[in-house]
Amino acid sequence: MAELVLGPLLRYVDETSATVWVETDQPCTVRVLDSESPTFTVHGHHFALVDVMGLEPGSSTPYEVHLDDSRCWPDPALGLPASRIRTLDPNGPFRLVFGSCRTAVPHDEQHNKSHGLDTLRAFGHRLERAPENQWPSAILFLGDQVYADEPSEVMKEFIEAKRGLDEPPGAELADFEEYAKVYQLAWSDPSNRWLLSTIPSMMIFDDHDIRDDWNTSIQWREQMAAVPWWHERIVGGLASYWVYQHAGNLSIADRATDPLYAEMMATDGDAGAVLDRFADLADKEPEHNRWSYCRDIGKIRLVVLDSRAGRVLRPGVRKVLDDIEWAWFDDLAQGGIDHLLIGTSLPYLLPRGLHEMEYWNEEVGDGRWGPRAARVAEKIRQTVDLEHWAAFHDSFDLMADVVTELSTGARGPAPASIVFLSGDVHYSYLMRAQTMADRRPGTRDQHSAIFQATCSPIRNPLSRFLRYGNTFASFGLAGVLGRLLARSAGLHEQALRWKLVQGPKFNNALATLDLDGRRADLRWETAKLEPGAELPDVVEIAGVELV
Repeated sequence: MAELVLGPLLRYVDETSATVWVETDQPCTVRVLDSESPTFTVHGHHFALVDVMGLEPGSSTPYEVHLDDSRCWPDPALGLPASRIRTLDPNGPFRLVFGSCRTAVPHDEQHNKSHGLDTLRAFGHRLERAPENQWPSAILFLGDQVYADEPSEVMKEFIEAKRGLDEPPGAELADFEEYAKVYQLAWSDPSNRWLLSTIPSMMIFDDHDIRDDWNTSIQWREQMAAVPWWHERIVGGLASYWVYQHAGNLSIADRATDPLYAEMMATDGDAGAVLDRFADLADKEPEHNRWSYCRDIGKIRLVVLDSRAGRVLRPGVRKVLDDIEWAWFDDLAQGGIDHLLIGTSLPYLLPRGLHEMEYWNEEVGDGRWGPRAARVAEKIRQTVDLEHWAAFHDSFDLMADVVTELSTGARGPAPASIVFLSGDVHYSYLMRAQTMADRRPGTRDQHSAIFQATCSPIRNPLSRFLRYGNTFASFGLAGVLGRLLARSAGLHEQALRWKLVQGPKFNNALATLDLDGRRADLRWETAKLEPGAELPDVVEIAGVELV
């Protein structure tokens, strides 16, 4: 009899339909409500995406998962509430929870001390007891859902038993099989499992889903390409990302016309080779694939951008998105909506001094001060992670132009807000930006409110030493040095100016963005275990009205 290995995960949800993802231990037919789908097989692992259709907008429907007519979910031994499919109401409020950077280590006293309480798990405990009107509409994971280069002790034990830690790449993940295990460790905790079965989730990768500094520069790619084990790692990483994260990001209509999904479902036997070929091409020729995606919820548009895999890395022509993907985004960035949300794992707006240091580093790395200085700049770029939008300044400027046009109504009626949602940096903060037009007297109320909202980590805090170091480097030293260095490298007048509104806060955290009509409110919450309590809860650490 088939059994669940992982899931169910509630993934794509709109007004009348939903997709439920599962991994099973053998081929079978998976049924959810009145819909069913056969599994497909990848490297000996079995998956299904079940599309449930014909639901009512704004409805809440409890569901079970059956494998070949045997009910496998919910598991009565877990004692959790029923999993539910809650469809979107295009005319109602929308509540989006977001965050990034979560390590999958045990929830015992030792690891709570070293890694902090798991905010996602505490949030799940909260929702188990909360009425449905307090549940979020969706959750957006903005990168580092798994750590391929920093596995837990449990994961290291799995690697030791499989191939030994002396064999390259040592304690890092090597292939699809090891990725499958790390996803299982990340999503198997009962409370997190129930949360993911009930709250629709969207995802995008960041570097640690593959490896630290992934695609930071062309030199980095050349260095990794020379490593014997890298090809299997990148293919395994992207193939597993497709099946564990990306496939559920796709709308039912998009997946129905996806040639890769069709080929995998039509494969008689194991489709691992099919997915591996796709992953290999996606790494070598990223312009032929798009990991970015878009969701429309009433008059809210959420565009989630891949700021890692599709980069153009040639010195002098560095871009976060290639020209094809940028044109796709540019077409979507139109007015006539209430809110435009731009999900990008790497923050678009950094502390100003750090932004200017990254600009300087890119210019010097491109040869402004000669080849010797360029080599030094490259070492600095990789050592201290100078790789955000500011280090791809052509893309930064293009985005600033789009934001300005949107805010001033040049692309149709201006949204009430334009909000960048990000993670990566292991501290949370809010920046408010202004365009050149916004800085003219008497124009503020005519234009969109522009924000950078960053929430990181969910569970992977910086040490106290690194917190002080990051605060000093990002908000102190960089503010002075960055400005001097950037001017020496020819920094031009910026189309946007921005300032810190909240933060930095170094807590493990999740952020919640509440949108209702043209109103927008944002808050951050962290996990806390009260004296005498058995389970952690979440408590607010900051909140602000955006619009």
